[in-house]
Amino acid sequence: MPFRKIINDPVYGFITINDPLIFDIVSHPWYQRLRRIKQMALAHLVYPGAVHTRLHHSLGAYHLMCNALGELKSKGFDISREEDRGAKIAILLHDIGHGPFSHALESVLMENVHHEELSLLLMEALNRQFNGSLQTAIDIFKGQYPKQFLHQLISGQLDVDRMDYLTRDSFFTGVNEGVIGYDRILKMLTVHNGALMVEEKAIYSIEKFLVARRLMYWQVYLHKTVLGAEMSLVKILERAREVGLKNPGSIQEGVLKMFLLNQYEGRIADNLEAFCRLDDTDIIAAIKSWCHHPDKALSLLCNGVMDRHLLKVRLQNEPIPENELRYAREQAMENFNVDEKAAACLAFTGIAENRTYNPFDEKINILFKNGTVKDISQVDNALIQHNLSSPVKKFYICYFKQPL
Repeated sequence: MPFRKIINDPVYGFITINDPLIFDIVSHPWYQRLRRIKQMALAHLVYPGAVHTRLHHSLGAYHLMCNALGELKSKGFDISREEDRGAKIAILLHDIGHGPFSHALESVLMENVHHEELSLLLMEALNRQFNGSLQTAIDIFKGQYPKQFLHQLISGQLDVDRMDYLTRDSFFTGVNEGVIGYDRILKMLTVHNGALMVEEKAIYSIEKFLVARRLMYWQVYLHKTVLGAEMSLVKILERAREVGLKNPGSIQEGVLKMFLLNQYEGRIADNLEAFCRLDDTDIIAAIKSWCHHPDKALSLLCNGVMDRHLLKVRLQNEPIPENELRYAREQAMENFNVDEKAAACLAFTGIAENRTYNPFDEKINILFKNGTVKDISQVDNALIQHNLSSPVKKFYICYFKQPL
């Protein structure tokens, strides 16, 4: 009897796993860890339903990859059984290198190490554990496999990763602006000269996909309260590191402390097991304990996250004047009786940036019936013109408005 496991997904219904190797990968502790990492970090403080995990997302992206490969094979494109399995494993593991709270803490816990680099290290370690059976997946993930369209399905302007996170994040937040016609886009996928493209009938679906990305960024991912909450998280760990380096005994023992005190700096490849013991629960437990920490700035930030007394955030089109930031820090020093360095954790500025479409990076090419190929921004009466390709920057200031 053929191998078959089904998973009931709230977005797509039943997701089928019909390969024992893929099921063994899903069952591996490193993959199961993704259950304990939220897809959208602290966005649930604004959108209460946004509590889905990286495991939800990776399984959803796997499902869309299965559909995409099925469509391409039905159109006569040559995809071997090994290539089919490799692409599915690559998308399943594309986010396995995410640390706690996904992107929010990436640059804090693992300095100078991107999550994609960690994903590759973990894939290579799993490849050794599974006797080399993940090599095709690794080659596809790295973009080194001859059939480039397989890599484009995993990482590109129109990959199944983005299709799932827009669909899933829209579903769990209840923000309809993120709804895309992923099923129609998948039906219109094609390959031309070895590159992934879409048939011209999908032009409007692609434009809606790009506009949905822009709207979701400003309405959800870079929503000012979400931004403030996630920056609080960043400042908490930065302050905990600063305090811990001065007095290691003030930070409780555990794997989080070892990362905070830079004990794995430059040696993450040798400490993957330790990295995979770290998840959202470690951060939340630490924040709860630090609510009563003697360091005033650290305890203020931790109580703010736990009680949803969040930093105030203002977004604007122009840089924040230096005198305004200085005033906000002076207010923090006065209101909370902290020194200047601590006040810098309670009042700070930054830049939020979003780009709808980057035609100078990897393009979304449209294949017309007459065989011509055009970038989506160059089709007649295109909605996505080059003026929408420029990044939109917004400057922000975060601060505590009043004492807790």
